[in-house]
Amino acid sequence: YYIRARAAKVSNPRTPKQQEQRGKFATAFNFLKNIKPFIRIGYKEFTRERSAFNSAMSYMLKRAVTGDGKDVKIDFDRVLVSTGSLMPVFEGTATQDRDKMYFDWQDNSGMGNAEDTDIAMLLVYNKNKETAVYNTEAALRSGCHAVLQLPADWQNDELIAYLSFCSADGSSIAKWLR
Repeated sequence: YYIRARAAKVSNPRTPKQQEQRGKFATAFNFLKNIKPFIRIGYKEFTRERSAFNSAMSYMLKRAVTGDGKDVKIDFDRVLVSTGSLMPVFEGTATQDRDKMYFDWQDNSGMGNAEDTDIAMLLVYNKNKETAVYNTEAALRSGCHAVLQLPADWQNDELIAYLSFCSADGSSIAKWLR
C-alpha cells in the first residue's frame, strides 16, 4: 500500500527583505564556518536547546551582522566567538610581530571561578582573506602568555585577535576578549 500526493508548490518570490535576510545569513555563516571547531567549544554552555553553531549563528544574526541591502557586514566589536560563565580574561593584550601573534594576560586565578588550570583559547581572524587560525589549547591561565603562529602572507592584512578560557574539565567557558 502506498499513498501518492501531489508535490507542494514552492513559492520563492525573493522579495528585497528575503534577499536582505539571506545576505545576513550568508555573511554570518561564512564567518562562523571558518571557526566551527572553536565555536563548538566557545558556545558549549548553550547546547541544551540547540547546537553550539546554531547558538552562535543566532547571536551573530541578532547582534553582530549589521547593515541592509547590499551593505551587510559584520560588526567585529560585537562578535562573540565564546561566551559562558567562566571568569573572563583579565587585562589581556594581543600584539603581532611578523608571523606571530603574542597574547598576554594577568593571572586572575582565584577570582570568582577562575582557576590556574583554565586553558587559554586563541583565535586570529583575517578580515582581508576571510579566514582564521586558532588554538583551543594554547596555555594555562597561570602561564599569562601564549603565541599563535600566523601564515606568512598575513603580514599586511587586517587581523582581529580573540582570547578566551575554557575550564580544565571543559564544562565552563569564558566570554572572549578582543
